[in-house]
Amino acid sequence: MAVTTVDVGTSMIKAVVFDDHGNEVAVARRATEVRRPRPGWAEQDMDHVWRTVVAAVREVRERTGEPLDFLAVTAQGDGCWPVDDAGRPNGPAILWSDGRAAPIVEEWRADGVLDAAFRRGGSLTFAGLPNALLTWLARNDPDRLRRTAAVLTCGGWVFHRLTGAVAVDESDASAPFLDLRTRDYDPACLDLFGLDWAAGLLPEVRGDDRRTGTLTPAAAAELGLPEDLPVVMAPYDIASTALGVGAVADGQACSILGTTLCTEVVTTAPDTTGEPSGLTIALDSSGHLLRAFPTLAGTEILGWASSLLGTDDPASLGDLALAADPEPSGPLFLPYLSPAGERAPFLDPHARGTWWGLSLEHDRARMARSVFEGLTLVLKDCLAASGTAVTELRLSGGGANSERWCALIADVTGVPVVRSTDTEVGAKGAFLSGLVATGRSPDLATAAADHVHLRPIREPDPRLAKLYAHTYERFLALRELTRPGWALMTAGPGTGPSGKEHPRD
Repeated sequence: MAVTTVDVGTSMIKAVVFDDHGNEVAVARRATEVRRPRPGWAEQDMDHVWRTVVAAVREVRERTGEPLDFLAVTAQGDGCWPVDDAGRPNGPAILWSDGRAAPIVEEWRADGVLDAAFRRGGSLTFAGLPNALLTWLARNDPDRLRRTAAVLTCGGWVFHRLTGAVAVDESDASAPFLDLRTRDYDPACLDLFGLDWAAGLLPEVRGDDRRTGTLTPAAAAELGLPEDLPVVMAPYDIASTALGVGAVADGQACSILGTTLCTEVVTTAPDTTGEPSGLTIALDSSGHLLRAFPTLAGTEILGWASSLLGTDDPASLGDLALAADPEPSGPLFLPYLSPAGERAPFLDPHARGTWWGLSLEHDRARMARSVFEGLTLVLKDCLAASGTAVTELRLSGGGANSERWCALIADVTGVPVVRSTDTEVGAKGAFLSGLVATGRSPDLATAAADHVHLRPIREPDPRLAKLYAHTYERFLALRELTRPGWALMTAGPGTGPSGKEHPRD
């Protein structure tokens, strides 16, 4: 048996071939472009995404040539990928990281809509979710809406190009519209956001029992694959990554060190109590859910800091940073660098990156270390928001390749960490989902037990864990002090501390 899986990320598209033991045989990676035509906007050309998928699949197949059992797809989630009645894009995809709808979300917050929606579905709306983007389009680009027949996700768009079906995986549909009990759209949620009119634009929801289609002749010709090859629409990337690292049982936790820093805990019941935070995502048909806390900025911060501090690449930045000794009163970095602010574990479109405590005594190494520490404190913050006392944290994503960062994560969180042996864990999760969907494995727990392989556990250093417990308290306190400044900085010129305009002469 050989299987090809495609992981359509925001900045990179990967195609992976797995053998019948679940080992990676070949990997092809192709970069994609995020366009930012206006401040706070994030878009992609939908046809370019498809062409990049085709190129990656063709490349990886040329290296192996072995007959395939099926093709599986996972992809970035959220956002808005509209198509017309011919199934063609009527403009660019608007991504999960787009911030144009932030004022709409703030209106909903003020009106109590965000809180009410969280109490129904366990997900806190942010600007990059389809409810916010559909509302923005209705107010600002109604002509595009008139030309829209269906609003897909990235995974749904690629699945449509592969099979012709107009569908969405239940993980992708979870936030904001899904009723997690029935696994279908919640009319009351649509009504809450004033989106009754959009119900006809939402694609069919599919779960474990209906996530397989067949390759169309046109797609087969483009990809160089046989017609009628089974195609599996796997859960979207953060859910597939949880599966790929073996987080399939109640209480298991993982963190993705990628474009988003996403910390997730598997549960069997949605928690809609307490302060609204994060997302609740359908994981499988047996009733498992993910409490997920995906940040708006992750490892791209390391690229930014590498350029800023004059290192060759993020790996060199890590060497510089983590060779420095930790300091109890060293500088502290709040790593909220997304132009759209932050969405997890708190929602604030004004959030921005901030350094505290810099002085002439601090060199490049100390600043670099504060960047890694700040990102890692965000992981700890998300674990705390989950309300689950985890006993082990499974790590994946490009950042998990750094031994030193993984050790820092254990020390900061105070939790043992473990990593997968795979390089493309989201693709592995799609592989596991495909085994279940095509009847080759009875359930995800069995598939994970048979095919997920982990490296040795890294235990936290008790002395450093105690030091970072105090650092985390400072992190939270300084963030609260900073929040009024964020609002002031994003209010624009001519405004005072209250956000009101200064009088003019």
